[in-house]
Amino acid sequence: MMRKVFALWILLLICGIETIDAQQRKLTAYAVGFYNQENLFDTCHDEGKRDYDFLPDGSYKWNGMKYSHKLRNMAQALADMGTDIMPKSIGCAIIGLSEVENAKALTDLINQEPLKARGYQFCHVEGPDKRGVDCALLYNPTLFTPTDVHLYPYVQTLEKDSNYYTRGFLTVKGTMAGEEIAVIVCHWPSRFNGSFYREQGGHQVKHLKDSLLAANPNLKIMVMGDMNDDPMDKSMSEALGAKREIKDVKEGDMYNPWWNELAKNRRGTLFYDGRWNLFDQIVFTPNMIDMTGKKEFKTLTFYKHQIFRRDYLIQQEGKYKGNPKRTHAGGVWLDGYSDHLPVVVYLVKESK
Repeated sequence: MMRKVFALWILLLICGIETIDAQQRKLTAYAVGFYNQENLFDTCHDEGKRDYDFLPDGSYKWNGMKYSHKLRNMAQALADMGTDIMPKSIGCAIIGLSEVENAKALTDLINQEPLKARGYQFCHVEGPDKRGVDCALLYNPTLFTPTDVHLYPYVQTLEKDSNYYTRGFLTVKGTMAGEEIAVIVCHWPSRFNGSFYREQGGHQVKHLKDSLLAANPNLKIMVMGDMNDDPMDKSMSEALGAKREIKDVKEGDMYNPWWNELAKNRRGTLFYDGRWNLFDQIVFTPNMIDMTGKKEFKTLTFYKHQIFRRDYLIQQEGKYKGNPKRTHAGGVWLDGYSDHLPVVVYLVKESK
């Protein structure tokens, strides 16, 4: 059985939990991740989509060899995510994705080893983005059972933008650890479009989150994605209401553990114009947070977060040394991974 229950002394050793009686309690751990796939396109044209750069005669000369390398590379990174704590045979229970072209690319991805060995499946709804990139959710069916999948559209609020379409909010409800959870996977508008559009995204996701909680107050919700904004930007801190400190989280707010990761530790998920940004985030409703500090973990609770790094994800030489190793840079195929680094959070729950 793939579900792994860890004795608390193992968690003490790895995670540094220091205030719980190791002789009396056991915890089950779950890893949850997000990873921007940076243009996971197949080699065929999708009618109505602007995918011409990723065709054999396109600007990237995207062919079967490059596509197979891209699938292999992304599968390696996705399989490694979460294994700093979870066993290598398990990894993440669920992983949100952005910049995936279609269901064919997702099918090809989960058929790569070692993802195939874990039996990963995916949730995906074809979206309206004119370039053709969507969000998706990979999941291990032994750890997470989806019960509802819906793509809520990003609604344009300005009349002048009535013909502008972008990614919606992929919302997957299901059960994990015997509890009902919902994951909202996002890819908010580009920074080239101005802060207003991402703030609108934040407001709309907050409304969606509040509507889900109104229907089921016990639902535990994670909002994840490439927000194209840092944690302290208005779209996240004000529109979505994702707070920096647990003590500041009130009803209707969310908790954002990534704020201090960037502000204090100066660590991010993508490097641009000489500095790190942290656009890739996973934030939580209050019912997933240890609000009292008692570390009871009676229900599924956020425990730890990390920007997932491996040497192979980082450019080791040349002009872009130290940056995430992407698929292309400067018009050159680097046989890399993504211009973003993955993020992972760990959830724990006391085992009976």
